[in-house]
Amino acid sequence: MNLQVMTFTILAYLIGSIPTGIIVAKISGAADPRTVGSGNIGATNVGRAAGKTAGIITLAGDILKGFLLAMLATYLFSSSAEENFQIMVSIISLAVFLGHIFPIFLKFKGGKGVATALGVLLAIGPLQAVLALLIFIIIAAVFRYVSVGSMIAAASLPVWFGLFTSSRPYIPLTAIIAVLIILKHLDNIKRLMQGTENKIGSKKSNNLR
Repeated sequence: MNLQVMTFTILAYLIGSIPTGIIVAKISGAADPRTVGSGNIGATNVGRAAGKTAGIITLAGDILKGFLLAMLATYLFSSSAEENFQIMVSIISLAVFLGHIFPIFLKFKGGKGVATALGVLLAIGPLQAVLALLIFIIIAAVFRYVSVGSMIAAASLPVWFGLFTSSRPYIPLTAIIAVLIILKHLDNIKRLMQGTENKIGSKKSNNLR
């Protein structure tokens, strides 16, 4: 890994570590989302702590973190003479994703990564990202569990990226993202098995990001 990639990787991780939800909640004058509901710093819980507008802003911010870093990496490395530039883009994309779920600014206790992963995927494979998003919408609508939709959509990522020759170099990245998203949903899995997971529309939904 050359110095440029190493520097960019560290920067991507630090940007990914910026706790959008906590910042938005603080600006809104609301409670720290870590002390409300599920304790998650993502859009759903921020929406509970600070209102729907704050939740939407958090969602947009978390998506943008992944999208902008992955897009910038794609621009810089694909236009260079480097071969297999997808490897470098994957490293940068994984760094911003890891920053979100293991943020240094929050003692490595971050969100579930769904929104930031979506941003990354929209940059490196927009069609594949849309296909995974459709899976999420369908599953969430049918079963009314955001967590189930998130996990199944994540698990489908390597499949979608494997269908297109141009995106196959990103299969390892999407596989790692899928595994980490599912692992971050272990508490949701336990609640699903116990029958206590909140459904979409319930007053205490606590599933996402």
